[in-house]
Amino acid sequence: MKFEKKRAATKQEIPTSSMPDIIFMLLLFFMVATTLREQEIFVKFTLPEAKAVEKIENKRLVSYIWVGQDEKIQIDDNIVKVKAIQKIMYDKRVALPNVIVSLRVDKNSRMGLVTDIQESLRKADALRINYSALPK
Repeated sequence: MKFEKKRAATKQEIPTSSMPDIIFMLLLFFMVATTLREQEIFVKFTLPEAKAVEKIENKRLVSYIWVGQDEKIQIDDNIVKVKAIQKIMYDKRVALPNVIVSLRVDKNSRMGLVTDIQESLRKADALRINYSALPK
């Protein structure tokens, strides 16, 4: 007569009852933590190089102005003229008083155009200006 050991019947499955809760929490976390690109850049530009570069921490306060190689100016998703900058930036500054204007100007652009943009920003009372550059 042969005796066999009785083995305890244990489940080998992983409990999945809390998996939907975990997936929902991860989804919610990534929805809150992710920022999406708001603008599509239509102008082509090459940033100049700088010796000292400082990174802006709070990018939600930043409004970008792109100046391309062909001297086209883009704000948000629109190509604009220099004379339209004052009204657009004034409206942005009224909506968000601490707005920082970041100029992303092509390194071969005319300085006269940059001066005209600066003058429009001064008239719009958008005095917090940042000049974007690449580190050397």
